[in-house]
Amino acid sequence: MAVRFPFVRTLCLALVLGATGLAPALAQQIEPPSPPGKQKKLPEAPSKLPKVDRSKNLDFLFGALKAAPDEASAKHVEARIWAIWLQTPSDTAALLMSRAKTAVDAQKIEIAIKLLDSVIKLRPDYIEAWNRRATLYYMQNDYGRSLADIREVLIREPRHFGALAGLGMIMQEVGDEKRALEAYRKALAVNPHLEKIPDQVKALTEKVEGRDI
Repeated sequence: MAVRFPFVRTLCLALVLGATGLAPALAQQIEPPSPPGKQKKLPEAPSKLPKVDRSKNLDFLFGALKAAPDEASAKHVEARIWAIWLQTPSDTAALLMSRAKTAVDAQKIEIAIKLLDSVIKLRPDYIEAWNRRATLYYMQNDYGRSLADIREVLIREPRHFGALAGLGMIMQEVGDEKRALEAYRKALAVNPHLEKIPDQVKALTEKVEGRDI
């Protein structure tokens, strides 16, 4: 049976969604949290990434991503984009990000969040710190804070296909299928080779817009 947000949490979520132009009804119902053992995770970088030149032009790579002739080529370009996003702006930020990853691996999520708080305070321009923290909030079913961090990612990089896909996942979980579809379509417009997202778009299109006659 679906459950409702407590009023304060619902209000926070509505305010965040309103700021992004994505406000659903205040009394929006959501599905119960994922059962223990089922890991919740927003889209993120692959485990192995190539070494890239910090000065490499992202515009060029995004163009190459759209024009990729096959899946293997697309994954190679996608990994290069992630590698640039993940490059840390300072040694201190790199150390904090490494400790945050260690904390996550040890399932110490609250400690990881505090470490990411420090990275964001130190370097608010570092997109991946916002994106990682959004993922951790999502894993805790804290959709309001996760959406707030996704918004910060998209302000700094509107082409962040991982954040767009994550936005779609959250909208789908809170039952706002129309805005989930919008987010997924934006993600695919940037990266046509995202896994599973085309299937979600197809299913949601039929539900939201109906079948073509």
